[in-house]
Amino acid sequence: MIPDKISKAFNDQIQHEFYSAYLYLSMAAWFETEGLEGMGRYMRVQAMEEMTHAMKFFDHILERGAEPELLAIKKPQVKWDSPLAAFENALAHEEFISGKINDLMTLSIAENDHASRTMLQWFVDEQVEEEDTASKSVYNVKMIGDGGQGLLMLDREFGSRVFKIPLSPEFGNPAG
Repeated sequence: MIPDKISKAFNDQIQHEFYSAYLYLSMAAWFETEGLEGMGRYMRVQAMEEMTHAMKFFDHILERGAEPELLAIKKPQVKWDSPLAAFENALAHEEFISGKINDLMTLSIAENDHASRTMLQWFVDEQVEEEDTASKSVYNVKMIGDGGQGLLMLDREFGSRVFKIPLSPEFGNPAG
């Protein structure tokens, strides 16, 4: 059975992960209305990743004999001043999520919940990758600026990103 404190904290994290998906979908809509379909696709993929992350917490709660509680999700920002501002917002948000994951790891250690610690280690590693990817995106947009051919080339590059369905047992893969 999952400790009550961890179950509550994981429910809060589900909310954060779904908010992340909302934020990235909002960015996708903004990019696409600005004619940057590649960056929009990049953010759509990011939104799908975040929904997958939420489901990992959801499934963990269920597997440990508790019931997930879906909390309200606030409306995300809908406009940015520039592509750079949007990517900087994405980086800041990933840093926020990393802090939340670290807090969950600290709680799981304090509660002596080894099952949650094992699951959370995946998220610790994932957030290193998420921050690195977001940081590199900010760097690339800064390098080319907010307009011109460079932005269009970067938009094409971002548009090549695809969502890969996780095939590991911890994501509920029936074949896993």
